[in-house]
Amino acid sequence: MLSQETINKIKETVNEFFQKTTLDVAIEFLPEKEGTMPINVKSEEPQILIGEGGQTLIEIQRLLKLSLKKKISEDFYIDLDINDYKKKKIEYLKEMAKSEADEVSLTKIEKELAPMPAYERRIIHLELLNRSDVVGESVGEDQERRIVIKLKP
Repeated sequence: MLSQETINKIKETVNEFFQKTTLDVAIEFLPEKEGTMPINVKSEEPQILIGEGGQTLIEIQRLLKLSLKKKISEDFYIDLDINDYKKKKIEYLKEMAKSEADEVSLTKIEKELAPMPAYERRIIHLELLNRSDVVGESVGEDQERRIVIKLKP
């Protein structure tokens, strides 16, 4: 549970950051959950803030976290989403994991997914945990790290 002081510092810093971008955005701070402050940003030009494959969004979140760490001593996380990009991406990844797992189960041929960041691989791994027929395994290094879905031994 975050202190009210921490929540206020997060809100103040996030508002300041987006004012400095001079982009027209609406910021919504959702109720804190288990030390994480969810922040939804709505913008008429979301692609500027999201970037290719969500990279800019990830970097904005990282910059905000670094800036806030200088002001806040307690442990906290921020979860920044822009025009529900992350929410839609999570739904897409879960659906893809189900679909690819079904194909592996049916064809008995393992499937290698495209390289993806750690947080995306985690979503797929969590989705595959519910399956009794297939398993996911991360392979590769750094930017080439990806998941291989195969039949459970």
